Amino acid sequence: MIKYIYPDGSHCYRALHSTHAVFRDEENRLIARARTAEGNYYEFEIVGFELLETGERYH
Repeated sequence: MIKYIYPDGSHCYRALHSTHAVFRDEENRLIARARTAEGNYYEFEIVGFELLETGERYH
């Protein structure tokens, strides 16, 4: 599982297999790209994420 941390301090959890990429956009924002159950991709801004198996948090 991956825990995504949003800019407002809230968070959500996603299964590892639904994660496609985490990258910085042109404005240097941290962006996550994930896949929906229907197979479509969507992007959202995050400030960090945690790989729950390892307990490491990346900013």
